[in-house]
Amino acid sequence: MRNARNVAIVMVLALLVAFAPAGGNVVDAIFTALTMGFLAGIAWMLYTLSRQNQLTLATLSDRRRAIFYGGFGMIALLVAGTDKMFSSGTGTLLWILLLVASVGAIWRVWVEANTY
Repeated sequence: MRNARNVAIVMVLALLVAFAPAGGNVVDAIFTALTMGFLAGIAWMLYTLSRQNQLTLATLSDRRRAIFYGGFGMIALLVAGTDKMFSSGTGTLLWILLLVASVGAIWRVWVEANTY
């Protein structure tokens, strides 16, 4: 019974979006708000982690620190350029490769910084 109620609620919301005037604009606004909230959460997490690990970050060499922050910068650029890069198959493949390279660089620097 509860599942049928939930399905009915989703169907009513879908009908409102499909047939309400400017329903697509409302969906775009909600999606944008959710995306901004997600990105703000990521920024807050990075800020908190940097505050908790100040000594570890301070002891990195300049080269390792540049790789570490460059990885985060590349991820920020990838998020900003997602629409443009996903418009072609080559761009999508490049986006995935750059994301994997950035995460790999961040991971490697972090693991090396925390080994004894």
